[in-house]
Amino acid sequence: MTPHQPAADHIEASRVSGTTVYSTDGDKLGTIDDIVLGKRDGQVKYAILASGGFLGIGEDYYPLPWAVLKYDERQGGYVIGVTIDQLKGGPSYAREAAPSWGDPAYGRDIDDYYGTRAV
Repeated sequence: MTPHQPAADHIEASRVSGTTVYSTDGDKLGTIDDIVLGKRDGQVKYAILASGGFLGIGEDYYPLPWAVLKYDERQGGYVIGVTIDQLKGGPSYAREAAPSWGDPAYGRDIDDYYGTRAV
């Protein structure tokens, strides 16, 4: 392995962007647009799923707790255990209305919706 080659269970953030996300039924839900890191601990907290629209116009963005994403090598993308209707019922925003990640309540709302918030 060369010094710049990542281990099999690691991936560069730049390669995560654009990766397709599927429901457990195999439906394409969208693609990863960005990831959100913990400022202090450096851990990946959320993946921002872009869904709908055309060529970036009219897309909605769905923050997903990183813990709900499972990589499926057969599909070459991430799988989450929600339907499109559940996704669309969850926290989302338009590109021009991006949330303030400095507000801890926003992250709690996301984690509560997906059942990933630590007690």
